[in-house]
Amino acid sequence: MIRQSISFTEPNDKWLKSQMRTKEYASKSELINDLIRQARKQQVQLDWIRAKLEKAESSGFAHESKDQILHESKSLLNG
Repeated sequence: MIRQSISFTEPNDKWLKSQMRTKEYASKSELINDLIRQARKQQVQLDWIRAKLEKAESSGFAHESKDQILHESKSLLNG
């Protein structure tokens, strides 16, 4: 593994420490790696949605732009 030094804002450090207290993760590094894996997975999903939107838009199926549809999809996902 590559070793790096990073700095956190106080709220982020407090949140990381609270997560460590749950004993779900053995270290901050493990937690951060899990967060990165989740973000990468989410990016793959967003890329898939974006590709579907572009295909639909180019076929004339959608009347809204891909940005409008993507914004609406994200709004629905985020509550």
